[in-house]
Amino acid sequence: MKQVCGSLKLELAQYREVAAFAQFGSDLDAATQALLSRGARLTEILKQPQYTPLPIEKQIIVIYAAVNGFCDRMPLDKIDQYEKQILSTK
Repeated sequence: MKQVCGSLKLELAQYREVAAFAQFGSDLDAATQALLSRGARLTEILKQPQYTPLPIEKQIIVIYAAVNGFCDRMPLDKIDQYEKQILSTK
């Protein structure tokens, strides 16, 4: 799990910092927009239903996909569907 998560904590910290700053400014460069987009997707992929956490092996698959950019170009509202799809593949 530690190997898969690698930069996840750092990326989420950067996302939160930039998201707080972005509320006050509207002129964002491409790198900042990419960071905000990726952070939103990482945050969305980490959400789990209350009282029903995913087994660790499924968490690893989902986090690996997110950290390695497999959902970077996906709309936010499709993240949950994508997560279910990759977990149902055998």
